[in-house]
Amino acid sequence: MPFRPRIAIVGGGPSGLALGLLLQQRGMHLTIYELRSKPTPEELAKPSGMLDLHKESGLRAMSECGLWDGLQAAFGDCSEACRVLDPQATVLHTDDGEHSTRPEVARNALTKLLLENILGDFIKWNHKVTAVQRARNATTNAIEIMLDLGANGTETYDFVVGADGAWSRVRKLLTDVTPFYSGAQFITATLRNASSKYPHLVALSGSGTLSALGGGNGILTHRGPQDSIRVYAAVSTSHEHWAEAVGLGGKTAAQAKIVLLGDDKLFGKWAPSLQDLLATACDEDTKDNPGSPADIAPMYMLPIGHRWETRMGATLVGDAAHLMTPWAGEGVNIALWDSLDLAHTLGGMPEAENAAKWQEALEPRLRGFEEGMLTRAKEKAEETAKNKDMLLSENGGQAMADMFRQVFERIAACSAAAN
Repeated sequence: MPFRPRIAIVGGGPSGLALGLLLQQRGMHLTIYELRSKPTPEELAKPSGMLDLHKESGLRAMSECGLWDGLQAAFGDCSEACRVLDPQATVLHTDDGEHSTRPEVARNALTKLLLENILGDFIKWNHKVTAVQRARNATTNAIEIMLDLGANGTETYDFVVGADGAWSRVRKLLTDVTPFYSGAQFITATLRNASSKYPHLVALSGSGTLSALGGGNGILTHRGPQDSIRVYAAVSTSHEHWAEAVGLGGKTAAQAKIVLLGDDKLFGKWAPSLQDLLATACDEDTKDNPGSPADIAPMYMLPIGHRWETRMGATLVGDAAHLMTPWAGEGVNIALWDSLDLAHTLGGMPEAENAAKWQEALEPRLRGFEEGMLTRAKEKAEETAKNKDMLLSENGGQAMADMFRQVFERIAACSAAAN
């Protein structure tokens, strides 16, 4: 009987779930560990962040998962239309998404689609990996990775994939590098049933995305499930613990709006329509989540171009491998690309008689996978950092509008040349 490697994936986000599905489809046995509880249908129906999927990465991975039709059905809550404003609500750019090839899908909808297609009891919910250890088995000469699961005991594997995000524990097996603060914070609030309750805000935000940028800050929106408008207030600050410093620790979104709108260095001098959008979202979010603290998150990243030496027994995908800020919309896309490439690597392994032989054959293939992933991630991280500096600049809205103008001019020139 051929050897079957014991494989674990730590983390049940999009990259971990996609990798699990792809490996399952290739007949491989695996276990996914996720610290959260299994989401209920009601939780998966709630508004969540929107993800724009790219042709060469996210869309290709979902297609190879066999989920293309299901993905098409999940599109539609947020169009590809785009509006760009300055802080005084002057419209600097608008389009209907006619040149876009990056459809938007809710993170919850993507998660639901992946979960519906993973067969059997492969996912261990409420399992937190507290430590990861690497050792060589003196009897078999194979590398073994032991996962400490706290109250759930320990488990040992021949290969472990860290899909466990920014503060990955698996990463510690490969490198001492840790994320650092990027200089920006996001405050997130959501208002539902927007068309019936706040048609004037629907008219402002449009059917897709809105980006109001300037003075180093921004108000950004996505349309989403339940006729929602998800609002992000982006704040530039060198203070990693800004929320506590300005007294927002533990405060609700409705309380947070007082600080956001009362400070002229934040949104105190912004147009009344944009202030109304932010204030209404904060109030509605607090009504939906009474007593809950505002969703305020410092944005972290890993050093651009960081690498590690391939070490048998473990690798990383997604944010665990190359955490970056969201300013190019690449995070989930290259995470899915990672999972697709790793599935090809593991699924293409020849049969082996034991774990040591399997690992010996895997090592050069794993090195090639990591080289390709990290080279790609460096390029995307550089783009993301450049976009952050541009969009969170003094005249970020105009910079974004100019970027779109240049893109549209290139498209027009290519079209003219083709004709």
